[in-house]
Amino acid sequence: MHRNKYRLIIPFLLPSSLLYAVFVLYPYVSAMYTSLTIWHGYSVNKKFVGLYNFEKMLEDDNFWNALRHNLTFLVLLPLLTLSISLFFAFLFTQVRENERFYKLTQVYRITYFFPQVMSAVAIAVLWSFVFHPTIGILNSALHLVGITGPTWLGDPSTSLLSVLIVAVWSAIGFYMVLFIAGMQSIAADYYEAARIDGAGGWQIFWSVTWPLLWDHTRTALIFISIGALDMFTLIQVLTEGGPNRSSDVLATYLYEVAFKNGEFGYSTALGVALFVITMIVSGIAFQLGRRDRLEY
Repeated sequence: MHRNKYRLIIPFLLPSSLLYAVFVLYPYVSAMYTSLTIWHGYSVNKKFVGLYNFEKMLEDDNFWNALRHNLTFLVLLPLLTLSISLFFAFLFTQVRENERFYKLTQVYRITYFFPQVMSAVAIAVLWSFVFHPTIGILNSALHLVGITGPTWLGDPSTSLLSVLIVAVWSAIGFYMVLFIAGMQSIAADYYEAARIDGAGGWQIFWSVTWPLLWDHTRTALIFISIGALDMFTLIQVLTEGGPNRSSDVLATYLYEVAFKNGEFGYSTALGVALFVITMIVSGIAFQLGRRDRLEY
């Protein structure tokens, strides 16, 4: 009986399994092997060198510099994105009982979500004009109040901050809508019971809204953390990792090593390292977000 059942299932699983093996498993295995070779991308033959590329990576100052910037994004991007999107979501849900303001919040919700329908390249080009030192909107606004704005993307002290601003701006709309959906799914009885017990606005938020939004927060934290370890498109268009590698991350450094220096073996080793780091960060974010951990 069981054998007949499995014989019926296998023909349905076989096509998808073959596609997964060809387009997912094989590239991963091929990348793992390439990371153990010296390969310039033009020849068929790859010279096997074992862990040489990984040893080179540990001695590479540019690798550690890029990793440090990735870790900066990993800390600041989730903190700022979650805080701002949660704040706006809370404000928008508080006025849903007022019909006039509720219609206005629908417009704002669409406005904040608009970056999600734009490509990352278009967003980066748009903000490159905003950060322009002479004709940019930001420096022009600062000039009106008597402040000389910096060369945002061209100054090593502000380039990373500039990219962080763009990343947060482009992400808050999506997570704001996510939190709004979560808040609107919370039963009104919880709020009524909290008000009867004498809880104020912030007490209701921390004791009722926040715990009931934890599943949404965990999902958002995982996705933002993964995005913080990528950051390729925005940085490549805005700064190309400069000036003086002040905004370089692992993805942009990997691109430079592969397509500018022609070291595809070493760049694949960087890609494998980025993959391992991403898996570790995702696992940590998932474990930190487990509800049973928060109960102790």
